[in-house]
This record gives sequence, C-alpha cells and structure tokens, in this order.
Amino acid sequence: MLNYHSVAAPVGRVLISLLFLVAGLGKIAAYHGTQSYMEAKGVPGSLLPVTILFEVGFSLAIIIGWQTRLVALAMAGFSLITAAIFHSDFSNEIQFIMFMKNVAIAGGFLFLVAHGAGAFSLDHYFSRRRVAGQ
Repeated sequence: MLNYHSVAAPVGRVLISLLFLVAGLGKIAAYHGTQSYMEAKGVPGSLLPVTILFEVGFSLAIIIGWQTRLVALAMAGFSLITAAIFHSDFSNEIQFIMFMKNVAIAGGFLFLVAHGAGAFSLDHYFSRRRVAGQ
C-alpha cells in the first residue's frame, strides 16, 4: 500500500541527489575551468576525476537506494568539507548562503543515515531477500 512515507522517501532521495548528479556532470563539461577553480581554492586539480566519480556515482547510489546509510554519511561529510573550502567567505552574503545550503544538505543526508532509504530501494529489496533466505 502506498502512503506518504513510501512515496516521500524515493522522491526525497532523487531531489537531494540531483544537485550532485548535475554538478558532477557539469564538472565534466567544464573540466578545465573547474580544475582551475579548485586549484585557486588550494585543492589539487588532480582530485577532479575523483570528485566527479564521487558526485555522480554516490548520487546515483542514493537515487536507487543502494548502501544508502553509508553513502549518505559520505555525502554529508562531502557537503560540509566543500562548504568549508569553497564557501567560507562570510563577508560575502552569497557565499554565506551557499555555506548554509551545504550545511542544510548535510542535514538532509543525515536524515537518510538515520532513517534509511525506505521501501522503494535496493537496500529494502536486499534486506527482504536476506530475511526470506534465513
């Protein structure tokens, strides 16, 4: 039976992950510009491929609900680290808003850590198979 929880969980996973999926794909499209921006902030540009794989791969994992708690914890940490590195100029109101956006996103990911992916997820499917196989 469908209820608000079973519908809200996958919709929420998609919505929180789309930002990272689009950002990761955008980094591919603007590879050299992104690499230069990272280096200007003191982050080695050689980390860009890892960043792209992280953003695209982990956002897809959250969307399908695979290893959700672990991946969401990593994404929360990533959100906080990137906030501190790229958005810590609090004298700039836009940067402060971007910092707080990242903090809020980390909070959303921590909800996934606490509550899991919900019924429409690979996590739920595999946990039901394990229980049925016992």
